[in-house]
Amino acid sequence: MKKFSYSALVTALLLPATAVLAQQKMGDMKPMDSAMKPLAEAQATHKATGVVKKVDPKTGVVTLSHEAVISMNWPPMTMGFMVNDKMLLDRLPVGKKVDFEFVQSTKGHVITAIK
Repeated sequence: MKKFSYSALVTALLLPATAVLAQQKMGDMKPMDSAMKPLAEAQATHKATGVVKKVDPKTGVVTLSHEAVISMNWPPMTMGFMVNDKMLLDRLPVGKKVDFEFVQSTKGHVITAIK
């Protein structure tokens, strides 16, 4: 009889602790809808117009003096953008005015299209 009483007491004492641990683990989980979005949907494409100031084929970066980017709430500025395709850099002489699209990624700001 004493063995049963001890077992019942231990079980009764441990049950709330497991519930608390389970609740903490659930709180650490990210919402499923954001975890399942494709990467392309998560990245907004921004459009801008600018002038090529510098091209660095080695690093794959083009420096542009661009107009305001409304979608990013950016004022006009000069900054470097990475390119996915370094072949784009061959068509970008310094001084050329371009329209371009870019995304913000873990690498930085990456040009996806340029005309």
